[in-house]
Amino acid sequence: MLKINRYWEDLNVMQVNREAARAHYIPYGDKEGASTGKRGYSPYYQLLNGIWKFQYYGSVADVPAGFYEEHTDAQQWDDLIVPSCWQMQGYDQRHYTNLNYPFNVDPPFVPTNNPAGTYVREFNIADDWEAKEKYIVFEGVNSCFYLWVNGEFVGYSQGSRVPAEFNISSQLRPGKNRLAVLVLKWCDGSYLEDQDAWRYTGIFRDVYLLARDTVHVRDVFNRQSFEEGFAKAVMTTEIETTGLTAVAGELKDAEGQTIASAIAVIDGKGALTFEVQQPKLWNAEQPYLYRLFITSGEEVMRFPVGFREIKVADGQFFINGQSIKLKGVNRHDSHPELGQTIPVKHMIQDLVLMKQHNVNTIRTAHYPNDSRFMELCDEYGFYVIDEADLETHGMGIAGLEWSQESIHRLSANPEWREAFLDRIVRVVERDKNHPCVVMWSLGNESGYDANHIAMAEWTRERDRSIPIHYEGAAPINKGLTDTACLDVESRMYTSVPEIVAYATDENNTKPLFMCEYSHAMGQGPGDLREYWDAFYQHPKLIGGCVWEWADHGILQHTDDGAPYYAYGGDFGDTPNDKHFCIDGLVAPDRVPHTGLLELKYVMAPVGVKAVDLQEGVLELENRYDFVDLSHLDVYWKIESRGSTVQQGRLAAPAIAPHRSGKVTIPYQLQQADTGEHMLTVSFKLKQETSWADSGYELAFAQFELPVQQSESKAVFRPKHQLQVTGQGPLLQVEGFDFRYAFNLTTGMLQSMERNGVAMLAAPTQYNIWRAPIDNDSQIKEKWQDAGYDRAVMKTYHTQWSQETDGSIRLESSFSMGAVGKFVLLCGISVWKIADSGEVTVKTDINVAEGHPFLPRFGLQLILPQEMEQVEYEGLGPDESYIDKRQYVRKGRFSSTVKGMFENYVMPQENGSRYGTEWAVVANKQGMGLRFAAAEPFSFNASHFMPEDLTSAMHTYELKARRETIVHLDYKMSGAGSNACGPELLPEYQLNDQTFAFELNIRPIFSEDEE
Repeated sequence: MLKINRYWEDLNVMQVNREAARAHYIPYGDKEGASTGKRGYSPYYQLLNGIWKFQYYGSVADVPAGFYEEHTDAQQWDDLIVPSCWQMQGYDQRHYTNLNYPFNVDPPFVPTNNPAGTYVREFNIADDWEAKEKYIVFEGVNSCFYLWVNGEFVGYSQGSRVPAEFNISSQLRPGKNRLAVLVLKWCDGSYLEDQDAWRYTGIFRDVYLLARDTVHVRDVFNRQSFEEGFAKAVMTTEIETTGLTAVAGELKDAEGQTIASAIAVIDGKGALTFEVQQPKLWNAEQPYLYRLFITSGEEVMRFPVGFREIKVADGQFFINGQSIKLKGVNRHDSHPELGQTIPVKHMIQDLVLMKQHNVNTIRTAHYPNDSRFMELCDEYGFYVIDEADLETHGMGIAGLEWSQESIHRLSANPEWREAFLDRIVRVVERDKNHPCVVMWSLGNESGYDANHIAMAEWTRERDRSIPIHYEGAAPINKGLTDTACLDVESRMYTSVPEIVAYATDENNTKPLFMCEYSHAMGQGPGDLREYWDAFYQHPKLIGGCVWEWADHGILQHTDDGAPYYAYGGDFGDTPNDKHFCIDGLVAPDRVPHTGLLELKYVMAPVGVKAVDLQEGVLELENRYDFVDLSHLDVYWKIESRGSTVQQGRLAAPAIAPHRSGKVTIPYQLQQADTGEHMLTVSFKLKQETSWADSGYELAFAQFELPVQQSESKAVFRPKHQLQVTGQGPLLQVEGFDFRYAFNLTTGMLQSMERNGVAMLAAPTQYNIWRAPIDNDSQIKEKWQDAGYDRAVMKTYHTQWSQETDGSIRLESSFSMGAVGKFVLLCGISVWKIADSGEVTVKTDINVAEGHPFLPRFGLQLILPQEMEQVEYEGLGPDESYIDKRQYVRKGRFSSTVKGMFENYVMPQENGSRYGTEWAVVANKQGMGLRFAAAEPFSFNASHFMPEDLTSAMHTYELKARRETIVHLDYKMSGAGSNACGPELLPEYQLNDQTFAFELNIRPIFSEDEE
């Protein structure tokens, strides 16, 4: 049995022999190598990633004594790639939990059966490193580890997501060396790492060696100040050395030209000063980076320098003197196959997608990200809320019920003070030179008491240039009321009326930041426009970060090879929070959900208003904070009846940020123009960038032009008297080339044929149920209690007559309800069958009082197989809902039933098209049905019934039907974000007590008639 000190349960020990935290850098051999920013160009850097020998143990008590000794034979051990999360490599239990700790709550103690992994790696040391000091850096190890080199104990560290560095010079020898690491799944630090995520373990970030001069620069802190506004920047570079050494600094601009230099002899602590006249300032829109090269002895270090000033004043958030809006997302480290081991290309993929979708801010939820991620944020241009690796959410739920008192327990306990401080010290020291950092965050959902105040006070003392954020101090959390140490007010999931009330209350002097809002779980979010209307209207509302960026699904395959994404509980993990980790704007493979498209256009950098559409005059609002609009081109086109009739392109005027100006689109409206004419203006990049090609669209707007409306030309249909016959409960209606059957018992259309082609595979029926979306999670139970999911029709009577114009009129009265429940609604439907074959159905509905709002109301039709082709006019080309439609545009669109489907990890309502004016569903020859209404309706065509989507828990459980299921809805309730946010706004609920709905249905041979 291994005998080691039980540091993992000792609050007094967070490290043994670990180097003090410092700024992130790599020492290079010359400026040329340092200029590349590629670590492999440094002769003083040696990467230890690769195959390590590995043994997994269910308990640390089972780890054999002496595994770390040099003579231990590890050849028969498993091979494990480092970095990796061992749960993603087939070891231990994959486990997702949000609130609950995955072990008994008895801080600082963790389970006796504490899983452990032993790692062994042999490596060589270069001969020219012999005279150097040698360090090993672990960028991330979850949750704690012990380190041996050549059989000698080196040290211990905990704190999973920040670097741990050790001086191993005395343990190393020339040639081959042996490294041994013991990693434990849990330690007392795990009580501070209860983030909403998969619980991973292991050496999950890079491991490398650094060779240093005996006397070298240990730490660098670049502090900035400005004079004469921003005409002059002064950078004081504080330097800490391990002894007496000459230090030279050279500041170069982005083009590589030296603009300032300094030199000093420093013994321990000193500084270099650089002055820059008319500096180019860094911001997310123009991430201009200078490079500082620090030379000492044989080493050269490279630091990013972005000149920027961050201030909180007058209830606003200023960068470089400009009041800005933070257009953000929360981002976990998440990879569908690697867990929290994130390759650089994957980081870049995320950042490119964010830039393409108008995101300018990232909250590193809820821990520091990889150092290279921060470098990329500097370069691509993002504002980062840099969050300490601290969350104790499970403390609040560890009792019999949620306890506000318990959530503050660790923050209030002085025995945990140093552990809390360690979390903020290490992230601030590591990231203090990154211009992308605009707020330090004291963690997430960890209560608020003395230990948080100590974190804030230390941070303020160390770095006064960056504001401090922490949502746990919000009044709703009922912690300490003294929040003077915090610079911004922060909220989660507060409703729009509540944040507006904050903004308009003069007693509130701090800016309000929504660190989490618009929960993007599944179909949603649907309330983004309302939030951003408020953000833009009130300077005190500085924006927020949508929860969250990506679904955390783990890629799996069924026995027959079908891929799907797994979530909590799929691996037998308990306790778990099921698919609450599937809550992102992009899928695990980074395919954007439509919620990301909504966010993109809600946060679009250009707002457009019509001034004079007859003359083509528009007003453009520049919503950028720093750049004018001259980098954009305006593409415009006019469409009528699905065809482009005019189009053009012009340069966007150079409207200054936060200003508006007019532009004239040079179209010509003709007196002969009739029918609907839609103007679409699209704002696209003139030049290629690091994140998008030229011609990439960032914003658009649409307007209906003032032209004379015309009646749609009716399709010629021969006049022919309708023949009516009865066969039992069926009323047969036969026309020139069609035959319909109407069921007098159910009051519904039973069948339709034209030229012998069957148009219906089953009788029509009314429907109120939709497959619950994730954001229905809190209303779903009420819906089911009311019987919405099993409501059926009761028809009271049906009568028919032949009108004087020869049409057939059928009227029925009905209700809908569920077994054991009172009637939900009553209705009267009037069907008319014209001699042309057109069917009109008008439905008048009265909804019973006291029921929750309806998911939907409409007519459901089941069309035969092969009815796969779809054409419609309305909002497209993607799905849309009443509160989620800023990304779609009005036009005429073609698709397939399969193409209308939006694939969510957790199956749910999808693919509907809000605002449809008409739609055709037909076979490949164009034979099908045309649906239209006087008022736009919600249209859906799918191979899945709502019941199919309701019952399926994973995509592989969905079995597409051959038939096509069509829904023609009077209305469907919105998407909202109520899975973890405010209730769906009343205006987006189908809460009408009475309403009328009229539809036209006509068999069509579209190749000849459309």
